[in-house]
Amino acid sequence: MNSFFRIFEVTLVVVMPLLSYQVCGFIPIAQKHDLCTSYNQKGDSNDNLQSKRNGSKLNLFSNEQQLEFWITTFSSAHIGMSAVRGKLIRSCGELAERANLVDQGLKLPSYWPGDDFGKNEIFPDTDTTGRQIYRILYTVVSFATLGNALRSYLHCDDMRVMILSEQDFIFFYGVASTSFAVSIASLFNASPMSLMPSFKKIKNESATTGFGSIVGFQRNDSLKLEARGLTRITRHPLILPVVPWGVATSYLAGGRTVDFILFGGLALYAIAGCACQDLRIMRKEGSVGTVMSTSEDAGSLLEIFYSRTSFVPFAAIVDGRQSIDILLKEFPIIPFILGIPTGALIQSILLQFLI
Repeated sequence: MNSFFRIFEVTLVVVMPLLSYQVCGFIPIAQKHDLCTSYNQKGDSNDNLQSKRNGSKLNLFSNEQQLEFWITTFSSAHIGMSAVRGKLIRSCGELAERANLVDQGLKLPSYWPGDDFGKNEIFPDTDTTGRQIYRILYTVVSFATLGNALRSYLHCDDMRVMILSEQDFIFFYGVASTSFAVSIASLFNASPMSLMPSFKKIKNESATTGFGSIVGFQRNDSLKLEARGLTRITRHPLILPVVPWGVATSYLAGGRTVDFILFGGLALYAIAGCACQDLRIMRKEGSVGTVMSTSEDAGSLLEIFYSRTSFVPFAAIVDGRQSIDILLKEFPIIPFILGIPTGALIQSILLQFLI
């Protein structure tokens, strides 16, 4: 298993220098096509397409090949950064300390619900500073790789689209909207695998110090280590819905090869990324998404959470580790119901942008 993560370390070292290629070229210019176009119909004649190619800069790789490269780079870089997360955090923290960035009194507003380590300070200590810088780097890598994947996708010349029947369109649109709804609901039913905070309602105002409290709720990330609601279904309720969403969107966007490369690639990334998080728990790394204080013995708590939950949705319920009755009582029904029209709206905006 250690060799598995060593491979990702090497992948990270190889992939990261390649991010400079076309990073500055992320200018999403959509090429419109008609969803009602048949497989044999082209939006441009061959002569027009040839003139466009001749008028553009010389590329060694086609847009489809670039899309494959960037979606693979996005996935491998993310999984690679997660695999060496501890080392990167320590290195970032040490560099920040040498640059005299640590403990300089930089703070977020007092109402900001910070975690148990840094409170509302941005760089309170070396470890927290390393985590903050790591998150910034993670975001930059996401924008650079996924942004260039989107750019390559929008510049692909393939105008052939799959014509969906009304029933198929409704089905795939429903799958995509429901997937969004599950992810939205998971924001209110967070898993320790994610960076989303967890809150509990304040029953006695005098019992709280005021830190991490917002509109009557107190931040308490330890609640995430208790399987409840969506995490009784799967320990990855935020990311795994990307799988059905990616498949559905591949068809809704046109069913072309490039659609399956982009959205199908994101679906595969979701599976691989979640599986690698599980492997890190099995490796007893002690930290995945949520940062717990050492006094809480985060490693043991994560292992207990892992043993009581499942990767495959509903597997823990089928084998008896979780109860369907308790799930129904705890399921975040209101966020889920509100998430369906919200997801449908987001999906509509996305398709309008892509098409």
